[in-house]
Amino acid sequence: EGWELEGVFAPGMREFYYTTMGGKYTKPTVFGFRQENTVWNRYIAFTRTGEVSFSPDGERMHMAKGYKDRVGDGWSDRKSHGPMFEREDWGIMRLTSSANGTFVFDDYKGGDVIRISALKNGKRQEPAEMGPMINTGKFTAHPFIAPDESYLIWDSEREGGLGDSDLYISFRQKDESWGPAINMGDAVNSDKWDAFASVTPDGKFILFNRGVDAENTNVDIYWVDAKIIETLRPE
Repeated sequence: EGWELEGVFAPGMREFYYTTMGGKYTKPTVFGFRQENTVWNRYIAFTRTGEVSFSPDGERMHMAKGYKDRVGDGWSDRKSHGPMFEREDWGIMRLTSSANGTFVFDDYKGGDVIRISALKNGKRQEPAEMGPMINTGKFTAHPFIAPDESYLIWDSEREGGLGDSDLYISFRQKDESWGPAINMGDAVNSDKWDAFASVTPDGKFILFNRGVDAENTNVDIYWVDAKIIETLRPE
């Protein structure tokens, strides 16, 4: 019962994190596990201050408007991404980054939109709303950008969906634009709330959330073979 959601592996596939809430955990709490000699042990727990994602090199843990850097065997204190991301009128839940340092993040306060901010010549670019290919529908949120920026996965309620929120994918075009939103289909989506996808760093699996009950007070972590991405990629 309760929440088990937002499952992500860190690069290297020897750390796994997810968020829980329910029972004695009255606030969303992140559990972190490490694999040691083929055994997974919980090594850390902390109150969620932003949905966890990782830089492709595994050295930075993004947490919405903030982040932690690896320090030895642990993590630094949480730091801010700076004034550009600390706007009071923005509600960032999840921020993901590519190998080139591009940030893609959602905003539940600013109309349930997804924004993108590239890093050019070492300078962070002002975030801009992504186009209607991405920002159409309701409750558009929880983006995941591929490390090579070849695709973007997110969730939204759109016409023609399978039920509640569905997972969608858009592929980067040769002219650097984003292609049409493709519903990931009933091999991934259901008539329930399907959301918050992440592709494991080894590229083999997609992890995502699914609501077990209609109110989404009980949410579980599901997985599917990431080969489905290639079956959806336009020829």
